[in-house]
Amino acid sequence: MKIDLANLPDEGEHFQGELPPEIFELEKSDIISVGPLRYALFAKRFDTELLLTGEVEATFELTCMRSLHPFQQTVHLPAAAISIEIGSDSLIDAAPAIREEVLLELPTNPRCEDGDVPGECEIDHKYLAVDKSPDDGVDNASAREKPNPWAALDALESQD
Repeated sequence: MKIDLANLPDEGEHFQGELPPEIFELEKSDIISVGPLRYALFAKRFDTELLLTGEVEATFELTCMRSLHPFQQTVHLPAAAISIEIGSDSLIDAAPAIREEVLLELPTNPRCEDGDVPGECEIDHKYLAVDKSPDDGVDNASAREKPNPWAALDALESQD
């Protein structure tokens, strides 16, 4: 989304459209953008900043932190307010600032019960330690021996 400041009216202008999902640059991530970034923003210039206000939305495929199942969740910002500092350029690319605003709203611990279509967010009981039966098919990690805090001193004593 490029805004030409030379042609931007003093009273501001409304911009509406879509940006491709590739704008999120999530190729090396567990998060997948499944649709375009949609925006309906009003742009107005104030001295050295461009203020964008309005609605932004994008849908992502996330992995539930509890059940490890994929689900879709839409990030919807009905009252987004994005400030972009104006430098010497007369053509401003607002896409990176809009992208950042959406990515900051992604959940850090996604759960399928919060998805667009809420799902059963249950942990597989065979991975729980409480009331675990010994024949569940999951190998337990072997317990490590407790470290001997005196081993280093004992080694010095034996060198004498």
